[in-house]
Amino acid sequence: MKISSPRWWLTAAHGTVSPGRATLQAANGSAMTRTVHSPASADMTAEHPVAIAGRLLVRYGLVVVVAWIGALKYTSYEAAAIQPLIAHSPVLSWLYDIFSVRAFAAVLGTVEIIAAVLIAVRPRWPRVSVVGSAMAVLLFLGTLSFLFTTPGVTVAPAGGFPVLSVLPGQFLLKDLVLIGASLWTLGDSLGAARSQTSPAR
Repeated sequence: MKISSPRWWLTAAHGTVSPGRATLQAANGSAMTRTVHSPASADMTAEHPVAIAGRLLVRYGLVVVVAWIGALKYTSYEAAAIQPLIAHSPVLSWLYDIFSVRAFAAVLGTVEIIAAVLIAVRPRWPRVSVVGSAMAVLLFLGTLSFLFTTPGVTVAPAGGFPVLSVLPGQFLLKDLVLIGASLWTLGDSLGAARSQTSPAR
């Protein structure tokens, strides 16, 4: 009988133990292997509490940020603040031909709130959460594109790039972190969704 284990080798004849399989000599002379687990193996695979806290903070911190920003889009001052960013974007400026400044901001805010809610439901519906994370990735990609299309991103008197203005340059640059968090939640939700659909072995 042979039971494989990648952890330890134990040879009965010599009484030695080394990483690999556990091999025992049976009474009838046949070779038999058995599993010998290292006590440290469980400790090596256990997630550190700090990592757990960080993982939760990344996901639900992202939820708070996206939902909060989305809610502010319903205000007149936020609608006016994003107007120059949208107006100078060759990809998005045409939307002002369809929507007013306030209406477009409200639509964008609604999309952001929906994305935040979908990201938050990952523990129960990971496949649904995938959609929210993908939406957040697209939203922050759009925001990062403003770094290259909005006037005043760099400070010309200080030599231009890489010297960024406080607004809008540094304000937009922070979205590099937010898009990274969105990509992480996307991958995490995809992995959880795959685990749900995989047949039990």
